Amino acid sequence: MKAILFGASGMVGQGVLRELLLDPAVTEVLAIVRRPLEPVPWPEIDVHKLVELERKDMTDFTPLAERLTGYDACFFCLGTSSAGMKEAAYRRVTYDVTLAAATVLARQNPQMTFLYVSGTGTDSTERGRSMWARVKGETENALLRLPFKAAYMLRPGFIQPRHGIRSRTRWLRLTYAALTPIIPIARLFGAGKIITDTASLGRAMIHIARHGAAKRVLENADLVAIAKTLPAR
Repeated sequence: MKAILFGASGMVGQGVLRELLLDPAVTEVLAIVRRPLEPVPWPEIDVHKLVELERKDMTDFTPLAERLTGYDACFFCLGTSSAGMKEAAYRRVTYDVTLAAATVLARQNPQMTFLYVSGTGTDSTERGRSMWARVKGETENALLRLPFKAAYMLRPGFIQPRHGIRSRTRWLRLTYAALTPIIPIARLFGAGKIITDTASLGRAMIHIARHGAAKRVLENADLVAIAKTLPAR
């Protein structure tokens, strides 16, 4: 499988990148980045199949159309927190960038499977009171209309970082550090359906890219269930 990855420097993207590099059936990972990635924190992993492609303008991928041809799957993990953002600015980052990439990829790779990391609480009606949930819902709906072989919207909940992966957002790093000790207890009381981790999410996404899923919109519980069927690494 040849894969394209957006958001490789983010927490979710790092988790997906690690699992892609570990998977022997993945022959190439093309990471679309605004700036060069930092060295991966996994010295045991062969990174030779990782290719970086820098793109400053993430609103237009037409000039890269030929370079983005011949791929089997796209893992779109690029995103930002809506905290402190006006709706127009958040929509540019969330909707416009995603659709700019996806539209070109669908045209160049009609047999591609596209996986979009959204989030728990996304509003598919596009009419709710929560700004971020409306924009995410609009983005999901637009992606589902594109002519990919298959497209899946993934809505993880709380994601525990593993294998040295850290969020780039300071308040999220502090939140994860504070909550990590109580996660095992929370799981005992049934919170497992809303908790996943970067490794499990990455493995679940690769499985979906390869084998599909019963639903096009998968909530955290669906992702957890898929991950439980897969061997850990």
